Amino acid sequence: MRTLVINLTRFGDLLQTQPVISGLKARGEEVGLVCLDNFSGAARLLGGVDAVFPLPGAALLAGLDRAWTDGLGLLWSWAQDTLRPFGAQRVLNLTATLPGRLLTRLAGDAPQVGFGMDAFGFGRNTSAWAAFLVASSRNRGSSPYNLVDQFCEVAGLERAGREYALAGADAGARARADALLAAAPAGTRGLVGFQLGASAAVRRWPLERFAELGALLWRGHGLCPVLLGAPDEAGLGARFMAREACPALDLTGRTALPELAAVLGRMRLLVSNDTGTMHLAAGLGVPICAVFLATAQPWDTGPYAEGCLCLEPDMPCHPCGFHHACTLGHACRRAVEAGAVYHYITRWLEGGAWAAPAADAPGAGPGVRAWVTRRDAFGGMDLESLTGHEAEDRTAWIRIQRHFYRQFLDGERPGPMAKVPALSAPFRAEVAPVLAQSAQVLFLLRQQVGALGRAPLAGLKDKVLGNFERLAALWGGSARFAVLADLWREQAQEYAKDFSALPALIEAWHALLDAWSQAVPPLARDLNQE
Repeated sequence: MRTLVINLTRFGDLLQTQPVISGLKARGEEVGLVCLDNFSGAARLLGGVDAVFPLPGAALLAGLDRAWTDGLGLLWSWAQDTLRPFGAQRVLNLTATLPGRLLTRLAGDAPQVGFGMDAFGFGRNTSAWAAFLVASSRNRGSSPYNLVDQFCEVAGLERAGREYALAGADAGARARADALLAAAPAGTRGLVGFQLGASAAVRRWPLERFAELGALLWRGHGLCPVLLGAPDEAGLGARFMAREACPALDLTGRTALPELAAVLGRMRLLVSNDTGTMHLAAGLGVPICAVFLATAQPWDTGPYAEGCLCLEPDMPCHPCGFHHACTLGHACRRAVEAGAVYHYITRWLEGGAWAAPAADAPGAGPGVRAWVTRRDAFGGMDLESLTGHEAEDRTAWIRIQRHFYRQFLDGERPGPMAKVPALSAPFRAEVAPVLAQSAQVLFLLRQQVGALGRAPLAGLKDKVLGNFERLAALWGGSARFAVLADLWREQAQEYAKDFSALPALIEAWHALLDAWSQAVPPLARDLNQE
């Protein structure tokens, strides 16, 4: 089997394609990879890729600036000349954008997997997992699975044995990295990487916190900060050095991707925002302490490696939604204290494992959710709380979602949880009525569709359509269930093309919501009001 994988996303997401590529190679498949040309260097760090096809993104954008027909013509010509000779027998697209979907059709007549496009130019997702990835990405509270696991599910790969191990740097890159690191100051007993930048300013831990942490690590352990980042982040490095908080080595903008990989391999630890550098370190087996701010959260974009520390603000609004206008002055950026991070790192350096600092340790008070990455019973990446947040509503809801969505998306009839995590009374009062109403409407809809199949009466058809919209509105009106609205609309539209298959779809949804509502029943006072 010859599979063409399309991933037109950013540096970190591209690197996280590695487990998919490794899974395909384990099946004996030949793998081609389409990526943006400015990330072709990252593709060289991926193991198991037989051919790389860098898409000339800048040229395509220039063509679109002239006229959309020019851009489309360039894309068509590139696909004809570059992709079709590969002779793909299957196209696996992991990018849910229009260009990615279009390439699935232009690459040839092979079956599409993941995010495709039909003959009329409409986007189509080829599995429930693909549809869920799109829907959950829009809704921060409904992203309970690591992105790598979702990529693997979209690709249809087995859950056992998923490993994220990048090919790493060659000997030349390692030699160049060693030459750069030779300038470390006298007295250095070890190196710690600092990735100062992030994809957006609101997702950046403040520079002064990095500087304070660097001073603590230098004084306490002789660890010298090595500043990492792309050329456009060189200003952050210069500002750090200007503070003169501690000896440091500024390599921002001075390492190409192979050299960056080699430098990371020399670090005792990487302290990072949620960045591509973090994902690179995870794939190289470098220990990680990562800070997640604003829209970033470790449940879905955390490092895909066991034993990493993930810190996030302990704030009700975190993570915030995309395009959210913050009314708190981005207070989440200041919630994670440098002293707290230092104590976590110190306990790790001294004991070899992440552990919460003592409650009376300076800077180690409340305000942080600390998680360690662990595997779950199904082989996926999970989080373990170090700070007692396993019992909070947010975590309990994520656990419940992980249980029911996995079964539903696998096409299984959802079964009960062995132990349902406890939800507070206010949270149950919010979600239980939605679950109960959903199960009731789906039961009614199942009866109506069955009757409509026997007698296609116009009035009954209107009732069916009304209940379809009623469900979408019910879920869409709740932040806890918005992902269901997107999934429902897509699947209902797809199944509406074949009315005979519609009862099976409704039955599957009714089984999901019925099992879910039994796990989270309404409070007694709600039952009395009904």
